[in-house]
Amino acid sequence: MSMDMTILIADDEREIVGLLKLFLEKEGYRIAEAYDGDQAWEHIRSNRVDLAIIDIAMPRMNGFELLKRLRTEYQLPVIVISARNGDSDKILGLGLGADDFIAKPFNPLEVVARVQAQLRRAFEFNGFINKDQTEESIAIGPLVLNHSTCLLYRRNEPISLTSLEYKLLRTLMSSPGRIFTKRQLFELVWSEPYMEDDNTIMVQISRLRDKIEDQPRQPNYIKTVRGLGYKFTAKDDWLET
Repeated sequence: MSMDMTILIADDEREIVGLLKLFLEKEGYRIAEAYDGDQAWEHIRSNRVDLAIIDIAMPRMNGFELLKRLRTEYQLPVIVISARNGDSDKILGLGLGADDFIAKPFNPLEVVARVQAQLRRAFEFNGFINKDQTEESIAIGPLVLNHSTCLLYRRNEPISLTSLEYKLLRTLMSSPGRIFTKRQLFELVWSEPYMEDDNTIMVQISRLRDKIEDQPRQPNYIKTVRGLGYKFTAKDDWLET
């Protein structure tokens, strides 16, 4: 589903950029190239980008800094790549708003598959919103999730959400009081088979709590049900702290 989409590849290793460009162009995508973080940021600000592939170890602005800045203004899917295959880079990248993480060395065909999955998810996400014009919002306590703008309002203050955060919060808020297992949440929100990757869900839940809770370590809205999963506090049980 290239659909005239543009992929930004940001990596200071020109061989990596060239390799990914070759494989992605074969699938019909337009490719934009950047070789440091500043160049990538300027391109995102000045041009349409449908998905970004960002290396962590770039000069002038590393991938983490670029991702953090990007997430203050944009919701496009981001895949982070890194030569370091430790959990810390993956958790930090996901925590800053990355949608996926790929360790080097990688199979370029896997990268193409991941790109297609992220774009498909973003496309389905937008279609999911457009179908829902009859239900403008969900309100629980001081939280109002607006479907047409994908914004969360907390005591009338707007809070920007990524597409994954929106889908996760919408899933939870649509069934307050219902306990969702990690498997159920992953397959509903990520639209992929669950691979026992608890870190991915935990990071996204933590990001949401940071945005909506007065005390994220003592959550009032998104509750952990030990040994089972997560639930959003039912309307009848909700009490503002």
